[in-house]
This record gives sequence, structure tokens and C-alpha cells, in this order.
Amino acid sequence: MTTIVTALNELLKWELTSIDQYTRNAAFYDDWGYTKLHERIAHEADDERGHAQLLIDRIIFLGGKPNMNDRYEVTNEVDVAAMLASDLTLELNNAKALKKNIALCEAERDFVSRQILVQILKDTEEDHAYWLQQQLRLIETLGLELYLQAQLG
Repeated sequence: MTTIVTALNELLKWELTSIDQYTRNAAFYDDWGYTKLHERIAHEADDERGHAQLLIDRIIFLGGKPNMNDRYEVTNEVDVAAMLASDLTLELNNAKALKKNIALCEAERDFVSRQILVQILKDTEEDHAYWLQQQLRLIETLGLELYLQAQLG
């Protein structure tokens, strides 16, 4: 099970990074007055906290220790389009890591961990990444000014 614990800690690193990046970006959106964007990104941070909790609980159940210290680098983007693109990159990298570790769980015959990772992957691809792709398409289609106008409260 140490292989699975190591893998879950790797995935925890992605979730903790996502929490940090979404929290940072939500604070900027709030400061800039983009209420709708702030609410959605703050919600994404909450979703990531839920994912992190699932991983933490499973790591502890398996007799491991959750590594709460490691993170990937949080971007320093300060314009909306670049921030959304960076968030999308983070989600796509997380999805790639999830898929790799779902296969590991199958090989190790840990179907409970696999089930947890499949649910996180579903949220990552079908909710988070999909929504971010939509926003970037809207910016491309409408232009940044109209997009931002729609994000005001």
C-alpha cells in the first residue's frame, strides 16, 4: 500500500496547489469587482478542498501520512484570460496525474482508492476543466471587454 499512499500524496499536491491558486485568483476577481467570476472560482476552491479531504482520509486509512507541505508553483498571472488559462492548465495536469494513478490503483487492486480517483477525475474533467474551456471560448468569441462586463455583480 505504500505505492498507493505515495500516489495519493502526489495527487494531494495537485489539489493543494489548486486550492491555493483558486483562492488567490478569487481574491483578485473580488477586488476587481468581477462578482460572478469570484463566486465561481471561490466555489472551485471549495471543490478542491473536498477532493483534498477525500485523499487525506484515504491516505490516513491506508496507514500513511498526508503530505500537506508540498505544492506545485502557483501562477502569478494578473489578467483574467491568463488566469483562466493557467487554471485550465492546472486542471489538465491534474487529470493526467489522476488517470495515471487510476491505472496504478487497478494494477494494485485497490478499487476503493480507484473509485475515489474516478470521482475526482469526473469533477476535474466534466466540471472544472470544461467550465474553464467555456470561459476561454467566450472570451475569444465575445472579446474580453464583453466577457468581463458579464462578470460584474
